[in-house]
Amino acid sequence: MACLSDNTWVGAGASMSVFSKRLSMAEEKQQKDEKVMETKSFIAWPFENVFPVYAKPSLKSDSVLNLVNGLCSDFNDPIWDAIREEAKVEAEKEPILSSFLYASVLAHDCLEKALAFVLVNRLQNPTVLATQLTDIFCNVIMHDKGIRRSIRLDVQAFKDRDPACLSYCSTLLYLKGYHCLQSYRVAHSLWNQGRKVLALTLQSRISEVFGVDIHPAAKIGEGTLLDHGTGAVIGETAIIGNRVSIMHGVTLGGTGKECGDRHPKVSDGALLGACVTILGNIKIGEGAMIAAGSLVLKDVPPHSMAAGTPAKVIGYIDEQDRSLTMKHDATKEIFQCSLC
Repeated sequence: MACLSDNTWVGAGASMSVFSKRLSMAEEKQQKDEKVMETKSFIAWPFENVFPVYAKPSLKSDSVLNLVNGLCSDFNDPIWDAIREEAKVEAEKEPILSSFLYASVLAHDCLEKALAFVLVNRLQNPTVLATQLTDIFCNVIMHDKGIRRSIRLDVQAFKDRDPACLSYCSTLLYLKGYHCLQSYRVAHSLWNQGRKVLALTLQSRISEVFGVDIHPAAKIGEGTLLDHGTGAVIGETAIIGNRVSIMHGVTLGGTGKECGDRHPKVSDGALLGACVTILGNIKIGEGAMIAAGSLVLKDVPPHSMAAGTPAKVIGYIDEQDRSLTMKHDATKEIFQCSLC
């Protein structure tokens, strides 16, 4: 018979069996920990050199896939870590918001789930139920690696370029430009899956709730800033590159005469000022800037500034990506005047 004395097992067969089993479990745990650490060191590449990623060339696909596969687990996600810490601080400052911050951020274990919760609560109504939207948004966001990458690059774009953005957490919770952009990404994924009726239903709700009309077939790159968003209209065949900044009231539309591919193509790093209207299947060059209130009816060269109605090229810009500076007033101080 075995008995317990001074935390030591005393017994013939039982003692050796239990002891060997514990050794085996300890060795297995150590091997597992070492494997996890090796994987972490491979996946958790230095984010301080990556964010803001939108300002740098595209990452290697293998690195991105490894990062995304590691999210929502034990691996490092600095954007999500920052959001959680900011939410905790805000809950201490404003106890009245503690329940809201817990339900929206702290109750979730990754950015994807928190974002889905926030968007669903904005878009639900008596006929489009929260339970249905939750299934749709979680399924799409969690399984679309492109979206998982874009939601982080977009929130970094808001944090870096919008002076009214207080924190990563405030972007996630309050900025409707971010909300409508991520809702569009879900609708776009559904459109590409052939679920076009559902995608158009989401487009309708996005338009109602946020005052922004983005066709789910349009293509929008990552690291995008949709500042305020109010009144923005983006047509079906429009294509927007990476690191683009778009102010409120921008229209990327057709002239009403074309069929098929009939909407503008905006290249990487472009900046579209407030209430800019761009019509037709024309190209806005890389790093170009369109001054507020302009009507663009023809191609705009890369790294140039266009202004007026109709818009004309009035100068050229030093910066490679004008979108990162967010300066969109047509003054001589910010461009090299081509007329001088």
